[in-house]
Amino acid sequence: MRGIFSIVGLLVVVAIIGLLVKKQLSTPVAVPSAPGTPAISANAPPQVQSQQAQQQVKQAVDSAMQARPMPEEK
Repeated sequence: MRGIFSIVGLLVVVAIIGLLVKKQLSTPVAVPSAPGTPAISANAPPQVQSQQAQQQVKQAVDSAMQARPMPEEK
């Protein structure tokens, strides 16, 4: 009897994990762009799209490298 409950419990856990994995894999991942940066235009030629993507990455790296203001100690 104890073995049956163990197997049923394991099956329930595997089913729940399977549903969570399926949900995670089916959800499209949206990469948020940095605020204030224009989106890459889909109609533009590949060279322009590449330049826009490079500019966005450069801006993101530059903003990440900026020093944060230190909070004032009380």
